[in-house]
Amino acid sequence: MFSRTAPILLLLTAAACAAADKVSSLDVRLLSTMLTSNEGYGEWGFAALVVADGHRILFDTGAHPDTVLNNARDLHIDLSNVPDVILSHHHLDYTAGLVTLRREYAKSNPAALARAHVGAGIFLSRTDGGAPEANPMIATKRDYESAGGTFIEYTQTRELFPGIWLTGPVPRKYPEKNWSPGRMLRLGDGKTTEDNLPEDQSLVIVTDKGLVVISGCGHSGIVNTMEYARAKIAPAPIYAALGGFHLYQASDDTLAWTAAKLKEFGLQNLLGAHCTGIEAVYRLRQLTGLDRKTAAVGAVGGGFNLATGLDPGSIAR
Repeated sequence: MFSRTAPILLLLTAAACAAADKVSSLDVRLLSTMLTSNEGYGEWGFAALVVADGHRILFDTGAHPDTVLNNARDLHIDLSNVPDVILSHHHLDYTAGLVTLRREYAKSNPAALARAHVGAGIFLSRTDGGAPEANPMIATKRDYESAGGTFIEYTQTRELFPGIWLTGPVPRKYPEKNWSPGRMLRLGDGKTTEDNLPEDQSLVIVTDKGLVVISGCGHSGIVNTMEYARAKIAPAPIYAALGGFHLYQASDDTLAWTAAKLKEFGLQNLLGAHCTGIEAVYRLRQLTGLDRKTAAVGAVGGGFNLATGLDPGSIAR
């Protein structure tokens, strides 16, 4: 389905359609987040293994080079048969494990983690006033490609497999400023502008129950992402929101507005990991009318299954 040239710029658009292809089986397991139960270790990062109708996808790769590698081993999860990686954006807490994982699993399967799907803008030069280059993905690109990996870059929404979609970069309809200040994009000629993470993207799974949205950090905004997914992929309710949504520092007013929009979208399940924030998850649970079975903080080894619902991990129930 994908060419081996690198990088590849895909300009295809996705039409919203009620009769979209649908996934019938889905399991999501967290391999990097702050909390952990009995196996693995936590970190300020995110990664999840997504298995949808047999398609195995690693979404983000954790904050340290070996976190996902070690946690997968502790959880007896084999990543050597995972060909595709999605990187939600360029921050190191989502991308640090990419090269380590590619090199390790390529030893047994040359196709392992060989395709990395990224949003346009992920390789742009950044500055934070310190190091000459503040974007770790520039060096990661070189190392990943030298290890035989290929980057596939998206400017718009794209169906990877039947019922399995990437949003590509998400338009910012609402002013959800879900990122930390201080880092700037280099525009050339010495000019800079605030880095609003233009490449930020999410994974969307279409099911009979509604859309399942998987996010690394949600720098585009959880509401912007969901509204865009419903407009571009399928006008369906949001059955589940899983991952990081960068709400840990959100004000009460922001959380109240966010919860109202989530209710409007028909949200049925919330597994808030990483930068969603523990307090934010509890507030959203209360404000959306969900309960402990349908809204929880995620832990390493926990996750979500389309048939059985949330499995946040014993420490996070």
